[in-house]
Amino acid sequence: MGLIGNTTGFYGEEGLPMIIAGTVQNLGSVAVTTFVLGYSFDGGAEELATISGVDLSPGEQLDIEHEVPWTPTAAGTNELSLRIVSVTGDGDQNTANDALGSTVIVNPAVPDIMDDYLAAAPSITVVATGDQDILVPRDLDFHPDRTRNELWVINKDVFNTGGSTVRFFNPGAVDQTYLYQRDPAARHFLSLPTGIAMGDNGNFATCPGIYDANGNQTTTTPFTGPTLWSADPAVYAQTGFGPLGSHLDMCHVSPRSQGIAHERWNRYWLVDGHNQDVVKYDFRADHGPGNDYHGNAIIHRYPEVSITRDPNDHIVSHCVVDKQTNWLYVVDHGGQRILRLDIRSGSIAAGAPAFVNLEPYVEYENMTGTTWEVVVTTGLLQPAGIDVVGDHLLVSDHATGEIIIYDMVDAFTELGRIATGTPGLMGIKVGPDGRIWGVNATSSTLVRVDPAEGVGVTEMARPALRLHPNPTSDVLFLTVPTDLALTTAVQITDATGRVCMNTSVGSLMHGLDLRALANGSYAMIVPGHPHQRFVVTR
Repeated sequence: MGLIGNTTGFYGEEGLPMIIAGTVQNLGSVAVTTFVLGYSFDGGAEELATISGVDLSPGEQLDIEHEVPWTPTAAGTNELSLRIVSVTGDGDQNTANDALGSTVIVNPAVPDIMDDYLAAAPSITVVATGDQDILVPRDLDFHPDRTRNELWVINKDVFNTGGSTVRFFNPGAVDQTYLYQRDPAARHFLSLPTGIAMGDNGNFATCPGIYDANGNQTTTTPFTGPTLWSADPAVYAQTGFGPLGSHLDMCHVSPRSQGIAHERWNRYWLVDGHNQDVVKYDFRADHGPGNDYHGNAIIHRYPEVSITRDPNDHIVSHCVVDKQTNWLYVVDHGGQRILRLDIRSGSIAAGAPAFVNLEPYVEYENMTGTTWEVVVTTGLLQPAGIDVVGDHLLVSDHATGEIIIYDMVDAFTELGRIATGTPGLMGIKVGPDGRIWGVNATSSTLVRVDPAEGVGVTEMARPALRLHPNPTSDVLFLTVPTDLALTTAVQITDATGRVCMNTSVGSLMHGLDLRALANGSYAMIVPGHPHQRFVVTR
């Protein structure tokens, strides 16, 4: 066997689990049914996983994800080594192509300073306007390479030209500069965009709010969907690559898309306004800048989840992946509610999706048995943007210009509202320093929201121990300080004090399987630390 691709992200964040992944190929003459995959960082202990139940024919390739994610405990640069350890219980006959490496940059954790915002009225700063080419903005995101210090804003513009982006360098600082760009093929690939999401591999994705990006708005077979781009300044919006601008890939089964969120590598989640559901797009390997082969994708549609878009096709319905818990949070604009979906749940359903695909894909299927629920049902007029930080969920209301803050641990209780002063707020994003940013489509502005002067600090100490998700149904993770040994013993006790499980800090950091526990309240006991309470519910 050979390891022919390493699809582990280039950028991570302290305390957030990262999936270690790659692509293998059977280079032998007989089928492979099992093999062992291992990874290590900076020459440390190797984490092994047995990949079984496969039937990999000679020459066939397989995308694989290691079953144990890596949770970085400190910011910095780390060297990953990923390798095939054994094949069918034996050593590989050619070990020269068994290993690949990469550099992973771990960013400091984004501080959760939402309590500071609620302590006193915050201040609103207009960072950019139409003078800086903000033209009906709908979304924004920060580039994950924080040394670049870039904030990207995506403009709706008009159909005849396609959308555009504005890149802000040192956003909000006195030396802030900006760069307005429109791809040569934006009329198709960036048609009335509603969302932008930066990836962990140097790419980003956008989604079009158009019915048919070819211009026929009465056709019964609309042809549009999310687009993958490179954030490399030598590629994005440049000319001379191929006949179709600089885009890297596109799929065409989600007309009137409402929002997009990154999961890992080239995998994104999208709110489909035309089909009123949620779709997972894994572009996998792209076709390169400006080309036109779109057949590598794996697309899973989630028809059990229902959303309603703005009938005027203007106000967005954004989504965001909480990478700490694997919940996708979705704005249902028309339903005036917020729902969430467990991105690890569900299975492929029988039959083909009702919405036809006009191109060949590796896989295009409906999903069934998805775990999802509505978490906010009141108090929203025109919900639009959404983000998560720590234990808090943030939602923007286009009608009022407010940012509503919810406690995700305490049954999504509304904690308070931030008034930005102007209706029209759409996309919102918590920046690297914990401050809230947003774009207003009515006033065509980029704004930053700061805690009141003298309230709190811009960098807050993270809690010594934090359990998540809480409540949980099947797995529990622990975020710990860097000086706590992974071998530290941990006990799980029930409400009567009976010891139900004995484990270690390291096991909890990688995810502790709780499926053997009944519903109820439990405590985690770590020597030298206060007891941590959590609830199991199914």
